[in-house]
Amino acid sequence: MAYEFIKVERDGPVTTFTLNRPDVMNALHSPAHFEMHEALDAFAADPEQWVGIVTGAGERAFSAGNDLKHQATGGVMKSPPSGFAGLTSRFDLTKPLIAAVNGVAMGGGFEIALACDIILASEAAVFALPEPRVGLAALAGGLHRLPRAIGVKRAMGMILTARRVSAAEGKDLGFVHEVTKPEALMDAARALAKTICELGPMSIRASKEAVYRGLDEPSLEAAIRGQNKYPAVAALFTSEDFKEGPLAFSQKRAPQWKGR
Repeated sequence: MAYEFIKVERDGPVTTFTLNRPDVMNALHSPAHFEMHEALDAFAADPEQWVGIVTGAGERAFSAGNDLKHQATGGVMKSPPSGFAGLTSRFDLTKPLIAAVNGVAMGGGFEIALACDIILASEAAVFALPEPRVGLAALAGGLHRLPRAIGVKRAMGMILTARRVSAAEGKDLGFVHEVTKPEALMDAARALAKTICELGPMSIRASKEAVYRGLDEPSLEAAIRGQNKYPAVAALFTSEDFKEGPLAFSQKRAPQWKGR
């Protein structure tokens, strides 16, 4: 399907979502949120799509967040139930997402990256939650995901000062997985996605779900005791891949994953 404000490209089981409003540093308005919502719905539902990459068009920005000019001129600012960019309130997606942050990731842009599972960053990337500078707050998940990612005190140091953090500092803080040269970012993201695709997709989904849902359990014991009831974990046990992995190992061959 053709979209106006995003681009969606398939390469086998890997799907790349590009925020495509470079003239406004990929800031998002209501139509863009709904396009991403629709595209991510399709990604989630398609058994042939295993890993997603989210990035921004152009060289300046991943996303500058909310399109404040659109808002200030009376533009409608609605978002789908799945949240900012159709992602920040999407809690049932078990397929992994990689954020390839190619430039500025401010406010909602940083929240999009934090809603992904792994963040790769170009040396040109800059991260911040600057909403208080314009009388707003990072209520699309940033105020909750950042403390979970780097600890409360480190996160408060960023949140309460609205300061900008480089890609290198983001790696030191722990929310950036890898820093690359700008021209190498997408190759690194695709290589990481390929590595994930070599693993059992049902296993990856079960692992992702167990981590996130387990963090919300009241104790480690509760997480371990309850994990077999999580949908993606239960689906793993009844999948073709659950049989294929041990069989391929015993036959000394590469497994032929089906994702089901």
